[in-house]
Amino acid sequence: MLRLEEFIPHLSADGWAVCVIATPTAACWIDLDDLATATGCVTRVQPRPPRQREKSLPRADALLVAPLTFNSMNKWASGISDTFALGVLNEMLGTEVPIVAAPCVKPVLRRHPAYADSVVRLTKAGVTLLDPDTITTRAEDSLATFDWSYLVSALRTAVTPNYG
Repeated sequence: MLRLEEFIPHLSADGWAVCVIATPTAACWIDLDDLATATGCVTRVQPRPPRQREKSLPRADALLVAPLTFNSMNKWASGISDTFALGVLNEMLGTEVPIVAAPCVKPVLRRHPAYADSVVRLTKAGVTLLDPDTITTRAEDSLATFDWSYLVSALRTAVTPNYG
């Protein structure tokens, strides 16, 4: 379970301004309005139309990609931008902004050849990929739960040279 309501306060306590960008699939699992209220930033699934007066997202000092699914990981590593979230991730690879990714991928899918190729490609591009077994636990119903404190710590470590 995502439990973003537990995660956002950890980031806010560290002084981060948090914005959430969700894939259309993830948007089905989360309450976009509650996240916008918790973060003070609109939760985006689609890009802002060109002439819309809605505020742009702020400049990112770091990215935490969580959960990073098998599908999104392989698309990102291949440069596919078929969602707003993937488009942002692909653009951010060309910047100096630290990126920490938290794959949430079942062990059987981690044995798929595309997974290993994506790990290599994203790591070479500078993404810090966390170990799925370290950051998640799975209940009997197979749903994953994140160790959000570990993700916050990994983000702090990734940005220490640039943050402050």
